[in-house]
This record gives sequence, C-alpha cells and structure tokens, in this order.
Amino acid sequence: MRNFKKSRRKVIVAIIAVFLLAGSAAFLSLQIRNITVTGNKKYTSDQIIDLLFKDGWDRNAITCFYKDRFREHEQIPFVEDYKIVFLSPVSIEVIVYEKSVVGYVSYMGSYMYFDKDGIIVESSSGKLPGIPWITGLKYGHIALHQPLPVEDSKVFGQILTLTQLLSTHKIPVDEIRYDSGGNATLVMGTIRVYLGSNDQMNGKISELNDQLPVLGGLAGTLYLDTYDEAETVTSYRFVKDK
Repeated sequence: MRNFKKSRRKVIVAIIAVFLLAGSAAFLSLQIRNITVTGNKKYTSDQIIDLLFKDGWDRNAITCFYKDRFREHEQIPFVEDYKIVFLSPVSIEVIVYEKSVVGYVSYMGSYMYFDKDGIIVESSSGKLPGIPWITGLKYGHIALHQPLPVEDSKVFGQILTLTQLLSTHKIPVDEIRYDSGGNATLVMGTIRVYLGSNDQMNGKISELNDQLPVLGGLAGTLYLDTYDEAETVTSYRFVKDK
C-alpha cells in the first residue's frame, strides 16, 4: 500500500512537471507580432522598432517585459524615455517621450541641440529636420546637459516664442539669425525675413504667413520690423538680391 502511494505521488509530480514545462515552453515561445508606436515625431515608427527590437529574443514577450521593467532602457538620441504597454501577450504599444528641442548651434564640428530653457539636451553630427539653426549668439564652452552660456538668457524665451509661432503656422525655416541688438532674421532658402525685436511677434509671423504666396520663387529680404498691429493699412519693403 505504501509503495502504491509513493508511485502515485511520483506520477502526480511527473504530471505537474510536464504541465509546468509545457506552460513555460508556451510562454517562452510567445512572440510579439503587433507593435504600435506613439509619441514619435523625430523618428518613424519603423526606426523606433528597429532600435528597440534588434533580434528575435527582443520580440519574445517574456524577454521584452523583463527588459522593460528591470533593465536600463535603450539610449536613443533625442528621446527622453519610452514606455512599453502590453495590449495582449502578442501586441504592445511603445509610447515615446521625445526631448523638447527648439533649436541648435554649431560647436566644434557638432550640432548642439537645446531646449526651451537653453539646456543642451543632445549633441549630433547630423542635422535634425524641422529644427532651426540659431546663429549670432555669443557663448563660451558648451557642455552636454548644461545651459548654453549666452550673455542674456532671455533670448531662449524669444526663441521659444518664435519657433512655436512658426510651428503653429507651419512655416519651415533654415536659420534664425540674431544680431548684437537681439533682432531676429529668418532664413528660408533664398528669402530672408527681418523681424527686428521680439515685440508683436505674433502679428509679424501671421503677416509673414500671408506674404508667403507672393514670395514664391523670389530672392531677397522682406522687412517686417515695421509691423504695427494698430495700423489698418500695412506695406512692407522687399529688397531683391542683386
């Protein structure tokens, strides 16, 4: 009788072990098939997927969950962090939190990108599309994750205001130049737009947006520094390049 109980216990243990092994194998064989990426603007969804899921093991659901929760996340330029949400064992959403970048300056052969507070958030050997080159600022030594050492930090608020207005009106610019007096000039291909001081910038950019269809195919400088929202009739100088 005792031997029968022992044999029965061994059979039960064996069955449980088989079920556990089968369950473990099933879990380990789970492969993520559907990946949705949100929050990405600087990278395409395919680029994010290629960066995070380099091989088959990265697409394993168990491995992916473990790496996301317990390992240090991949360092991706211009990305602050990301979050992986499991929608099902084989479907996930990657939520990307990009760094806030308003412009960049050239420094020792690199492009130094800064945020709205003037903090250098990224250094790159390539230009990021849609981010304007800021020139004319005077600064000393530049270090990553440190403020851009300019003479007057108020300029960052002006840059933020200007880039937000340009983004709102979907006006692409190549360069924003500042002179020693803090006056801004936009460079848009063969067109330069002298905006002058930061006063009434909302109206100036709105006026620029209205003038863009007329400027197509021209080369020269449009002077919007004389803009005055109190005037009902407006006229601006456009000086063609010689």
